[in-house]
Amino acid sequence: MSASETVEITGHLMDHGILSRVLDDIREYGGDYTIDKFDVGRETDDTSHAVINVIAEDEESLQRLLMRLQTRGVNQVDPGEATTAVAERDGVFPDHFYSTTNLETRVRVDGAWLRVGNPEMDCGLVLERDADGKATRVYTLPMSDVRAGMLVITGADGVHVTVPTPDASAGAFGFMESEVSSEKPQAVLVRQVADGMREAKAQGLKVLWVGGPGVVHTGAAPAMVAMVNAGYVDVLFAGNALATHDIESALYGTSLGVDLAMGRGVEHGHEHHIRAINTIRKAGSIREAVEAGVLTGGIMHALVTQGKEFVLVGSVRDDGPLPDVHTDVIDGQRAMRGQLEGVGFCLMVATMLHSVATGNILPASIPLVCVDINPATVTKLADRGSSQARGIVTDVGLFLEQLAVELVPEYRRS
Repeated sequence: MSASETVEITGHLMDHGILSRVLDDIREYGGDYTIDKFDVGRETDDTSHAVINVIAEDEESLQRLLMRLQTRGVNQVDPGEATTAVAERDGVFPDHFYSTTNLETRVRVDGAWLRVGNPEMDCGLVLERDADGKATRVYTLPMSDVRAGMLVITGADGVHVTVPTPDASAGAFGFMESEVSSEKPQAVLVRQVADGMREAKAQGLKVLWVGGPGVVHTGAAPAMVAMVNAGYVDVLFAGNALATHDIESALYGTSLGVDLAMGRGVEHGHEHHIRAINTIRKAGSIREAVEAGVLTGGIMHALVTQGKEFVLVGSVRDDGPLPDVHTDVIDGQRAMRGQLEGVGFCLMVATMLHSVATGNILPASIPLVCVDINPATVTKLADRGSSQARGIVTDVGLFLEQLAVELVPEYRRS
C-alpha cells in the first residue's frame, strides 16, 4: 500500500459505536490503519477524539475511502486545497468527482473556506468563479442537472464536514436514543414530536410533512386537517395516492371504496377513486376544484385554503394521475428541493418510498421523525445516510389523533 492520509474524528465515538464503524469502513474498502492518538472522554457528556493514519493501495482508492469516511464525520487533519475538473457533458460528472454527504460542508479554495449552502447526499459539488477568477460559491448539484463546462470538485482534498451536535438540554429531537422507538410511552413521544414542531415554528421555520395514503386509510385525515388549519403543516410531500384518497374521502366518504365511518366496502365503491381523479381533472387542478366549490373538505382542501404548499410526485403504478402530480420524477425532485428552504422540522408518516426520497435531499441538520407501523422504514432511512432519522413504530392513525390533541387542544375527534 502506497497512499496514506492522517484523519481525525471527534464525537461520542465509543458509546455510539462510531469508531468501530469507521474502522470497519476502512477494512471494507481494502485499506489499513493505525490509531495514532485516542483521547477518551471521561464524563458522560464528554466527546472523544481520535487521530488515525489511513492507508490504501493507491491514491484513487484512498480518495474513495476518504469520501466514505466523511459520511461518518471523519476529516483530514491537513485537508489541503480542493481540486476541480471541468464537466465535459451534460448530466455527467467528471471522473473522481466528490460524492457529497448531507452533513454541513465547507470547501477550501484559494486559501479560503466556502460554506456549501445546501448540503445533500449523493450529489456533486460545483464551484463558481466570477469574471476575475475569484471563487464565489460552492453548491451541491444532482447529476441530472450538471452542465458541460461546470467546475466540479474532485477528490476529498479541501473538503471538511461537520456532524450536527444534538442539544441535550432542548429535548425536542434528542428524545430518542435509538433509531427506532417501539416500546417507549407513546404519549411521551407524541409530546416530544409536538415540542419539536413548536420549536421550529417559534424560530420562524417551516414544518415539512411527508405522507402516504395510510393517513387517509386509518381515518386520520380530520386530525391532519386540524393541524393544517392550526399552522403546523407548512409543506406536504406526497404521491398521487394520498391526495387521491383524501379527495375521494371528501367527495364520497370512502377511501379505496371503503366507508371510513363504517369500515366496510360500499356498492360501486371500487369506482370512487378514479371518479374522484376525473372530477379534479375536469376542474383543472386541485386549487381550481377548491375555488370552484367542487372540493369542500379534506387535507388537500385545507392546504389550498390555508395557502400551504404541496408537492405531489407520481409513480408508474398511479391511476390518472391527478393534474397536480409530477409525472417526471426529475421534475418532481426539483420541485421538492425548491420547498426545502426554511424547513426546520420534518415528520414522515406512513410512506417508505417518499420518506427515503425526502431523506435523500434533506440536510442532516434538519430534525427528522418517521412514524410507521413497519420499523424497516426508519431502518432503511438510516442505512441510506439519513443518520438524523428517528422513528416511532405505531399505528399512524392513532398517532396523528394524539398529535392533533397535543398541538390543537380544541381538537377532539367524536
